[in-house]
Amino acid sequence: MIELIRWQDIVDILIVAFIIYRILLLIKGTRAGQLITGLIIIFIVFYLSKKLELVTLGWIFNNLVSSIILVIVVIFQDDIRRMLMAIGRNPFFRNIPYIKETLFFDELINACVIMAKRRTGALIVIEREVGLEEFMEIGIRLDAEVNTELILSIFQTASPLHDGAMIIREGRIKAASCILPLSSQDDIDKTFGTRHRAAIGITEVTDALAIIVSEEKGIISYSYQGKLSTNITGDTLKKLLQEVLR
Repeated sequence: MIELIRWQDIVDILIVAFIIYRILLLIKGTRAGQLITGLIIIFIVFYLSKKLELVTLGWIFNNLVSSIILVIVVIFQDDIRRMLMAIGRNPFFRNIPYIKETLFFDELINACVIMAKRRTGALIVIEREVGLEEFMEIGIRLDAEVNTELILSIFQTASPLHDGAMIIREGRIKAASCILPLSSQDDIDKTFGTRHRAAIGITEVTDALAIIVSEEKGIISYSYQGKLSTNITGDTLKKLLQEVLR
């Protein structure tokens, strides 16, 4: 039996396994993950209806399954777009030595903590695998190391760059004053303004991580995969960054 296995079969299996693994990573914690669970349930019920000869139930699910692809594309177009854009991208710290990587975390977190104490509003978006080039085109281009003083100066009220979002790519500040899409979720707390809605919006259509500093409440929040977590500490933010970016 083993003699019948060709090297092409092994390569084929490995490629398919890698694709499935990458897809599972991309949909983990997203609406697409819930979709797969729902699809599994639908196909199980469909199979049982055929097996038990439940004619009416089988007819309903037969029509549902025939149009399921169109439903998936329409409802989950943002997740599909994010998945396709992520293919082939490199890790976040690919060109950064370990010392600069450590400084990146410290400088960014220190800036967020200081801005929270000063009640300085800020929105910082960290690009991961899905590119944010289209959003950087609207903002002001930069190319600088992540530095506490620089971040504080960008988001101070008198700065012409304080409105909009700062975008970080591969450990460097690439743009500021960027306009992001707003979330259309209906269950967002009414006390959250445009900055929080923009943070949720960008993490709905990409795999980015967005950090928000509230000028009204003086707290740090973050949005990831379309979900918002509020009032976190600097230590919590550091653990999150290390987990997501590595």
